[in-house]
Amino acid sequence: MATKNEFAVFILTHGRADNVVTYRTLERQGYTGDVYIVVDNEDATIDRYRENFGDKVVVFDKLAIARTFDEGNNGDDRRSVTYARNASFDIARDLGLTYFLQLDDDYRSFVWKFSESLRYKERPVKNLDRLFGAMLDYYKSVDAVTIALAQNGDFIGGQFSHLAKTVNMKRKSMNSFFCSVDRPFTFVGLMNEDVNTYTTRGNKGDLFLTVCNAAVIQTPTQSSEGGITELYLKQGTYQKSFYTVMYAPFCTTVGEIGYLFRRMHHRIKWENAVPKIVDQKYCKRLGA
Repeated sequence: MATKNEFAVFILTHGRADNVVTYRTLERQGYTGDVYIVVDNEDATIDRYRENFGDKVVVFDKLAIARTFDEGNNGDDRRSVTYARNASFDIARDLGLTYFLQLDDDYRSFVWKFSESLRYKERPVKNLDRLFGAMLDYYKSVDAVTIALAQNGDFIGGQFSHLAKTVNMKRKSMNSFFCSVDRPFTFVGLMNEDVNTYTTRGNKGDLFLTVCNAAVIQTPTQSSEGGITELYLKQGTYQKSFYTVMYAPFCTTVGEIGYLFRRMHHRIKWENAVPKIVDQKYCKRLGA
């Protein structure tokens, strides 16, 4: 686990000063470390955030951050979490932190997905200090750019889902990110920034991981006002998914998902996405 003042949680939020669900969830589930509320200077509710969270609020210059990465379009709509994700590295440095965890503002719960005997069994996390400490210790031990908790949607089908068969990891990182100022990277794209980033960086050999022992449960997409909801309602998941097609056409297609309510979503072909390590027995020796 990180030493005192070495690690903090960043909650990335916009327009939800009175509804930062994640903050209450952290308190309820036993996190006792430092928390910062990361808000951009284009948020009209900054004063309300400061009323609610005082000196925990950190404000960054959104336009300045916009000039540092590829947004993937020519528009001026900046209602996206990508800016806060990229600003977090400088914020952490300014706060004297080495490690930080990026969380969205709409997490209703953190849950364990497996029992101590490593069988699928969902139950609430009672001590987030323990979970975050274990994740951070693992992050320190591997050469990964970032690691993430699973999302509840990864386990559609419950005990019958593919991931429920055994404790495993996925070579991607989405939504929650354990990061280090010593392993900086840049998110790209106005929408689908996490997928854009793990595909383009993963294709170059960078390691992104999801640890599936535990997961985050979010408020249903597009049901909360503020944040990126308005952008999704305006442009839909169809356009969101095509950002990754544009960034990573070598491994991304778009197709329908869902049962009762169909929607467009990206599909990643992992055979084309990331490099493979060839066993040494297949390597020819020089001169052979």
